[in-house]
Amino acid sequence: MFDYGTYLERLRSGDKSINPFLDFLGMILEELGEGYARFKIPVRKEFIQGAGIVQGGLLVAMASETIAHAVMTLLEPGEGIATIELKNNFLASARDGHLIAEGRVFKKGRTIVIGDCIVSSEAGRSLSRTTSTLLLITE
Repeated sequence: MFDYGTYLERLRSGDKSINPFLDFLGMILEELGEGYARFKIPVRKEFIQGAGIVQGGLLVAMASETIAHAVMTLLEPGEGIATIELKNNFLASARDGHLIAEGRVFKKGRTIVIGDCIVSSEAGRSLSRTTSTLLLITE
Protein backbone atom coordinates (compact mmCIF):
# COMPACT_ATOMS: atom_id res chain seq x y z
CA MET A 1 0.00 0.00 0.00
CA PHE A 2 1.20 3.50 -0.78
CA ASP A 3 2.75 5.33 2.20
CA TYR A 4 0.62 8.48 2.41
CA GLY A 5 2.31 9.66 5.62
CA THR A 6 5.74 9.81 3.99
CA TYR A 7 4.23 11.34 0.86
CA LEU A 8 2.63 14.17 2.88
CA GLU A 9 5.87 14.79 4.81
CA ARG A 10 7.80 15.13 1.56
CA LEU A 11 5.12 17.39 0.08
CA ARG A 12 5.16 19.62 3.18
CA SER A 13 8.94 19.88 2.92
CA GLY A 14 8.63 21.28 -0.62
CA ASP A 15 9.65 18.18 -2.58
CA LYS A 16 8.17 18.97 -6.02
CA SER A 17 9.23 15.61 -7.46
CA ILE A 18 6.79 13.74 -5.22
CA ASN A 19 3.76 14.70 -7.35
CA PRO A 20 4.56 15.67 -10.95
CA PHE A 21 0.92 16.63 -11.64
CA LEU A 22 0.89 19.26 -8.88
CA ASP A 23 4.20 20.57 -10.18
CA PHE A 24 2.90 20.65 -13.77
CA LEU A 25 -0.10 22.74 -12.74
CA GLY A 26 1.97 24.91 -10.41
CA MET A 27 -0.18 24.04 -7.39
CA ILE A 28 1.39 25.34 -4.19
CA LEU A 29 0.56 23.67 -0.89
CA GLU A 30 -0.38 26.35 1.62
CA GLU A 31 -1.80 24.31 4.49
CA LEU A 32 -2.57 20.76 5.59
CA GLY A 33 -4.49 19.91 8.73
CA GLU A 34 -6.67 17.13 10.02
CA GLY A 35 -9.19 16.58 7.21
CA TYR A 36 -8.20 19.86 5.54
CA ALA A 37 -6.02 20.99 2.64
CA ARG A 38 -5.44 24.35 0.98
CA PHE A 39 -3.64 24.87 -2.33
CA LYS A 40 -2.96 27.96 -4.42
CA ILE A 41 -2.24 28.22 -8.14
CA PRO A 42 -1.24 31.26 -10.19
CA VAL A 43 -3.36 31.70 -13.32
CA ARG A 44 -1.11 31.28 -16.36
CA LYS A 45 -1.92 32.18 -19.95
CA GLU A 46 -1.96 28.45 -20.78
CA PHE A 47 -5.02 28.04 -18.50
CA ILE A 48 -7.12 30.57 -20.46
CA GLN A 49 -9.60 29.19 -23.00
CA GLY A 50 -10.95 30.90 -26.14
CA ALA A 51 -13.45 33.14 -24.32
CA GLY A 52 -10.64 34.62 -22.22
CA ILE A 53 -11.40 32.86 -18.92
CA VAL A 54 -9.79 30.00 -16.99
CA GLN A 55 -10.81 26.65 -18.49
CA GLY A 56 -13.24 24.94 -16.08
CA GLY A 57 -11.46 21.60 -16.05
CA LEU A 58 -8.55 23.24 -14.28
CA LEU A 59 -10.85 24.14 -11.36
CA VAL A 60 -12.12 20.55 -11.22
CA ALA A 61 -8.59 19.08 -11.30
CA MET A 62 -7.49 21.49 -8.60
CA ALA A 63 -10.50 20.59 -6.42
CA SER A 64 -9.98 16.85 -6.93
CA GLU A 65 -6.34 17.06 -5.82
CA THR A 66 -7.22 19.27 -2.87
CA ILE A 67 -9.95 16.94 -1.60
CA ALA A 68 -7.68 13.90 -2.01
CA HIS A 69 -4.97 15.59 0.04
CA ALA A 70 -7.46 16.52 2.78
CA VAL A 71 -8.49 12.85 2.91
CA MET A 72 -4.85 11.69 3.01
CA THR A 73 -4.40 13.51 6.33
CA LEU A 74 -6.93 11.12 7.93
CA LEU A 75 -5.67 7.83 6.50
CA GLU A 76 -4.37 5.15 8.82
CA PRO A 77 -1.44 2.91 7.84
CA GLY A 78 -2.73 0.29 5.40
CA GLU A 79 -5.48 2.53 4.04
CA GLY A 80 -5.61 3.96 0.54
CA ILE A 81 -8.11 5.87 -1.58
CA ALA A 82 -9.55 5.95 -5.07
CA THR A 83 -11.98 8.55 -6.38
CA ILE A 84 -15.26 6.98 -7.49
CA GLU A 85 -17.34 10.10 -8.12
CA LEU A 86 -16.79 13.82 -8.64
CA LYS A 87 -19.53 16.45 -8.93
CA ASN A 88 -18.81 20.09 -9.70
CA ASN A 89 -20.84 23.30 -9.87
CA PHE A 90 -19.30 26.29 -11.63
CA LEU A 91 -20.27 29.51 -9.87
CA ALA A 92 -18.17 32.26 -11.50
CA SER A 93 -15.22 32.69 -13.83
CA ALA A 94 -11.66 33.94 -13.41
CA ARG A 95 -9.20 35.55 -15.78
CA ASP A 96 -6.09 36.25 -13.72
CA GLY A 97 -4.56 36.32 -10.27
CA HIS A 98 -4.42 33.24 -8.08
CA LEU A 99 -6.93 30.46 -7.52
CA ILE A 100 -7.34 29.16 -3.97
CA ALA A 101 -8.73 25.67 -3.26
CA GLU A 102 -9.87 24.70 0.22
CA GLY A 103 -10.86 21.08 0.72
CA ARG A 104 -12.42 19.43 3.74
CA VAL A 105 -13.44 15.90 4.60
CA PHE A 106 -17.17 15.84 5.22
CA LYS A 107 -17.31 12.22 6.41
CA LYS A 108 -14.93 9.31 6.63
CA GLY A 109 -16.81 6.04 6.94
CA ARG A 110 -15.65 2.43 6.86
CA THR A 111 -15.61 2.19 3.04
CA ILE A 112 -16.52 5.63 1.68
CA VAL A 113 -15.07 9.10 2.24
CA ILE A 114 -16.88 12.27 1.16
CA GLY A 115 -15.02 15.54 0.69
CA ASP A 116 -15.90 19.05 -0.43
CA CYS A 117 -13.86 21.84 -2.00
CA ILE A 118 -14.46 25.48 -2.83
CA VAL A 119 -12.17 27.05 -5.41
CA SER A 120 -12.14 30.83 -5.15
CA SER A 121 -10.35 33.85 -6.48
CA GLU A 122 -7.76 35.53 -4.29
CA ALA A 123 -10.40 38.23 -3.68
CA GLY A 124 -12.60 35.55 -2.07
CA ARG A 125 -15.15 35.09 -4.85
CA SER A 126 -16.32 31.46 -5.05
CA LEU A 127 -15.64 30.05 -8.52
CA SER A 128 -16.65 26.41 -8.10
CA ARG A 129 -17.87 23.88 -5.55
CA THR A 130 -16.86 20.25 -5.87
CA THR A 131 -17.93 17.18 -3.94
CA SER A 132 -15.98 13.95 -4.23
CA THR A 133 -16.74 10.43 -3.11
CA LEU A 134 -13.70 8.25 -2.55
CA LEU A 135 -13.44 4.54 -1.92
CA LEU A 136 -11.48 3.68 1.20
CA ILE A 137 -9.21 0.78 0.33
CA THR A 138 -7.78 -1.39 3.11
CA GLU A 139 -5.17 -4.12 2.96
